[in-house]
Amino acid sequence: MRVLLLGSGGREHAMAWKISQSSILEELFIAPGNAGTKQLGKNVVLNADNFKQVKKFVLENKIDSVVVGPEGPLVNGIADYFENDTELAKIALIGPNKEAAQLEGSKDFAKQFMKRHNIPTAKHGTFTKETLSAGHDFLDKMKAPYVLKADGLAAGKGVLILDNIKDAKKELKSMLSDAKFGDASSRVVIEEFLDGVELSCFIITDGDGYKKLPEAKDYKRIGEGDTGLNTGGMGAISPVPFANPTFLDKIDNQIIIPTVKGLRKEGIKYKGFIFFGIINVRNEPYVIEYNCRMGDPESEVVFPRLKSDLLDLIEGVGTNTLSERDVVFDERSAATIMMVSGGYPKAYSKGKQVYGLNTVADSIIFHAGTTSDGPVVTTSGGRVLSVTSMGKDLPTALKKSYEAVGKIEFDGAYYRKDIGQDVL
Repeated sequence: MRVLLLGSGGREHAMAWKISQSSILEELFIAPGNAGTKQLGKNVVLNADNFKQVKKFVLENKIDSVVVGPEGPLVNGIADYFENDTELAKIALIGPNKEAAQLEGSKDFAKQFMKRHNIPTAKHGTFTKETLSAGHDFLDKMKAPYVLKADGLAAGKGVLILDNIKDAKKELKSMLSDAKFGDASSRVVIEEFLDGVELSCFIITDGDGYKKLPEAKDYKRIGEGDTGLNTGGMGAISPVPFANPTFLDKIDNQIIIPTVKGLRKEGIKYKGFIFFGIINVRNEPYVIEYNCRMGDPESEVVFPRLKSDLLDLIEGVGTNTLSERDVVFDERSAATIMMVSGGYPKAYSKGKQVYGLNTVADSIIFHAGTTSDGPVVTTSGGRVLSVTSMGKDLPTALKKSYEAVGKIEFDGAYYRKDIGQDVL
């Protein structure tokens, strides 16, 4: 198979790493990729949001399957573009269409969907600029802390958790009337705060059947002890110690199965990955959010634990034969530590040379924000590298990853030293 993978982060490097091991792969192109993906296939300069440009490349290079990494092109309708184009319709695109991608693209859409299919989630209400006063009344009936979510995509910044009712009302006005998050906050979902421990679950589906992938837990905040600003993720572990078979069964029966059945019942075509952001509240699972793609940095621990051929699963999605494919997990634990640029998630410098990559032998280095000129690798993003190790248990995997991180250097490098400690 000739495959085009769209994206440039750690998630895409992890996908490329797994796809490159497939016996049915003929050639892999990554657009635009990074310094790490360059070792696994051919990086190509291509804008994933320019669908005409993607079409030209796909036809010229006789691509069999397009795998979409980030949410942007999916929410903007790349799957619909392929389906409605006579030259592209026969090419398998792995990712949901625009309507299905609303599970991530609109918090209100996701909430209404869960309500219709009795999927457990936090109590909520949706408000616009015109219904601001109703939003204030709704907040008065809620208990602190108050959760405000921009309805649309806001690059991971559209969620506010506030302890004070005055602040909550002020921020609601700022989001709705002053467009604090642009168009993304033209509608705001206010929801009840759920107190518990989070984890991420993943499936791949062809719209009929689905296969589960390993679950993971990621760490969003910049500071140790889960303090400070939210980031794109500072590390992840898999499996998740508190997700025992009983709890995972509840997730299957109360969340995953009703989601897949609900999409089918509503005639919403969904082909690709679904990410379920779950919170464990007193041993009961609730959905915090859906994403219409794989997580990052969760991919960096999920794909190393997937023993099955990822490209075989992708082919199953493209041909509607996923139910015939096998999924096998590695029983070992995986842990990834994210190395980020100094100052991230606020302003940070780029172009810092990375040293020590060749000294790491027993871990996998996934590149997230890097570029290279010959053998010289330099930083090009806030999250730079994700260092993953496998071990017989979580402490072993973490120890190996931290040892590997200690061998890598770039100016201003920062990483959290407490990944996984909360669940050990």
